[in-house]
Amino acid sequence: MNVLIIPEDFRKDQYILAPIIRALFSKIGCPANVEVLMDPLLGGISEALKVENLRSILDQNKYYVDLFLLCVDRDLEDGRRGALDNLEELLRKDLPNSKALLAENAWQELEVWVLAGHDLPQGWSWQEIRQERDPKERFFDVIVEQRGLMTDPGGGRKTLSLEAARRYRRIYSRCIEDIRAFERRIETWVNNR
Repeated sequence: MNVLIIPEDFRKDQYILAPIIRALFSKIGCPANVEVLMDPLLGGISEALKVENLRSILDQNKYYVDLFLLCVDRDLEDGRRGALDNLEELLRKDLPNSKALLAENAWQELEVWVLAGHDLPQGWSWQEIRQERDPKERFFDVIVEQRGLMTDPGGGRKTLSLEAARRYRRIYSRCIEDIRAFERRIETWVNNR
């Protein structure tokens, strides 16, 4: 199965999404070739959610991609899940029945998925991380600095995400609203193909 992840901005997100989504497919027992879309550079949430951009991506890749995964940040936007559901429904007709676009929003940012796979420093609360509007700045960047990973690809994302992906079950257990729900939707689609 060929899977294409559509990030809002691949420059840093690729380092998080590729290893974690590969770990997800490994957990559900589905061999998959997982790639991250790097052309075009969408460059932000508004471009990633534009129907015309997504239609173009689907059209250019639908002959060899089986499953498209749109992965964006939630950024405390209560309506983000509904917007993603609407996009899925709207774009369903743009793909053959054997293919699909599934979308998920990280709660609040993709970096939280990485944090979920790590032991937290003393005094940090998982609930506080999940509720924080800017967990990247307040928590993720602190770990990057503590570990001396500022010059690592993706600003520490490559190393930390690979480590987190090896503990995918921990991510799954901590990220109920997003990763767990996303995994179930993907597994259901794979099983009903």
